Amino acid sequence: MAVKPSRKSIVTKLDTVFSRYIRQKDAVNGIAICVTCGKKDEWKKLQNGHFMSRRHYSTRWDENNVGVQCYGCNITNQGQQYLFSQYLGNNLSEEMVIKSKQIVKFADVDLIDLINHYQKLLDSL
Repeated sequence: MAVKPSRKSIVTKLDTVFSRYIRQKDAVNGIAICVTCGKKDEWKKLQNGHFMSRRHYSTRWDENNVGVQCYGCNITNQGQQYLFSQYLGNNLSEEMVIKSKQIVKFADVDLIDLINHYQKLLDSL
């Protein structure tokens, strides 16, 4: 009998696959661009930044809420939220703020479905 993966391990796997997809999908020849400062680097050296914090599950894996960011913008400067909002535009920024306040409960199977979805997208790049 197979051991059921823990909730934490499922979330970690989804975060990993989602992050790789976001950082690779817009990369050209392996180079991606930080959405807040314009720094160019290998996608592996950049991060998947969130406009609304990852603590909000309603927007954590929403492609409209994320973008490639360098370490300086994402970590050192706490995500550069104002510049990130300019990147998204007023309408989408407001939509993400509202959506982030919604309470959502993902079943493990829903998270596994998202892992499979983003892994397929990643494999197709």
